[in-house]
Amino acid sequence: MNKAVFLDRDGVINFDPGDYTYNLSEFKLNDGIIENLKRLYDNNYILILITNQGGISKKLYSRSDVEEIHAYLAKELNKVNVQLTEIYYCPHHNINEECICRKPSSLMIEKALARFDIDPKKSIMLGDKMRDVECAEGAGVKGIKVELNKNISKYIDLILNNK
Repeated sequence: MNKAVFLDRDGVINFDPGDYTYNLSEFKLNDGIIENLKRLYDNNYILILITNQGGISKKLYSRSDVEEIHAYLAKELNKVNVQLTEIYYCPHHNINEECICRKPSSLMIEKALARFDIDPKKSIMLGDKMRDVECAEGAGVKGIKVELNKNISKYIDLILNNK
């Protein structure tokens, strides 16, 4: 079975200004993120993005806006020979509709576990909110709450030193 690191997007991968990030011009990678993801990738972790994108439901932005940002992120990672295995995002928001995929639901992680033969006991979720931790734990994956908009190297050190 594979091991994976699941990552929230806004606040972990990129700077979260406190509202929605949906324009590529506003998308700023957090300090050290490329290097830290490379360290994980080079240690045979599958990298999977798990993100709520409720602004789609609120009609603040479109799926194509989200996908443009994700394509940019993938391109930046490819420059250092790192690939995201998959990106899962929930386009719903509970003010507009009910859904079963929005974090803290664990559905996005559960889909990845099944699809990519991932061992939840060897996997981690890094997120900046408790709903990220709850999402992970609901799927049997250890969740770690990281500091918002900070370099995640100390968490990567913990992951790699506890193989």
